[in-house]
Amino acid sequence: MKLIVGLGNPGEKYAGHRHNVGFMALERIAQRHRLGAWRKRFQGLAAEGQIDGARVMLLMPQTFMNESGQAVGEAQRYLKIPEGDIIVIHDEIDLAPGKLKVKVGGGNAGHNGLRSISAHVGNDYMRVRIGVGHPGTKDAVIGYVLHDFSKADQDWLAPMLDAIADAAGRLAAGDDARFQTDVARHLQRDAPEAKREAKPERPRSGAAAGGDQPTDDAPPAPKAAVASKSLKAANTREAHRQSALAENLKRWMRKKMGE
Repeated sequence: MKLIVGLGNPGEKYAGHRHNVGFMALERIAQRHRLGAWRKRFQGLAAEGQIDGARVMLLMPQTFMNESGQAVGEAQRYLKIPEGDIIVIHDEIDLAPGKLKVKVGGGNAGHNGLRSISAHVGNDYMRVRIGVGHPGTKDAVIGYVLHDFSKADQDWLAPMLDAIADAAGRLAAGDDARFQTDVARHLQRDAPEAKREAKPERPRSGAAAGGDQPTDDAPPAPKAAVASKSLKAANTREAHRQSALAENLKRWMRKKMGE
C-alpha cells in the first residue's frame, strides 16, 4: 500500500490558498479514481481504494500545516507503511507556477509541513512538488502562500490537477519517473492552441512594394515562354542600337556637307 499525503490547512477560509494545493490534488485524485468516501482517521481525512490495481490511502492532515507530521506518523505506524511508500504532495515556492518536480529525500527548503513530517517518519519519502512561484522577498512568503491563487494561476492550476489525477497510477506503482513524464505529456497535450508555437507565414515577394507582383508560391513560367520573352527583349535592344547608329551617321553627313 502507498500512503499519499496532500498538505494544506483545514477550513473553508484556507481552501483556495496556494499552501493548500496538496489538498486540491488529493481531492482531484479521489474524484477521478472514485475512491471511498472521506472519513476522519489519523487526525486527518482519509480515503482508501485502488488506483490501477494498486491499493492506496489518501490522507489530508487536519492538524494544520505545521503539525502535519502527527497525522502522517500515526497513519504510518497503524498501517505499517515503510518510509519509502509515503508520497507527499505540496506547494513549492522555489518552482515557477505550473511546474512539477518529484524527488525522494533531500532538504525541506523551509516548508514547515515537510519539516514536521520528517521529524515524525524520517526524511526519505517521496515529494511531489507543485510550483506556485515566489513573491520575490522572504518577508512576503507567508502572506503569499496563505492567499488564494490569482486569476492568472487558474490557466495552469486546473490542467495541473487533472494531469496529476490522470497519472496517479504511476505514483501508486512507485514509478516516480513515469509519473513526472506522464504529467508533462498531459500538460503539453492539453495546452491552449493559442500558446502553441505557430509556423510563420512565408512573406510574399511583392507585398513590400504593394504591387501585383508574383508571390513565392506562384508557379514558375514555362521555359518556352521565358525563352521567347528573352529573345524579344534582345531584338528590341538591337533595333534601338541600329536606329541610334543611323541617326549618328546622318548627323555626321550633314556636318560634312556644311563644311
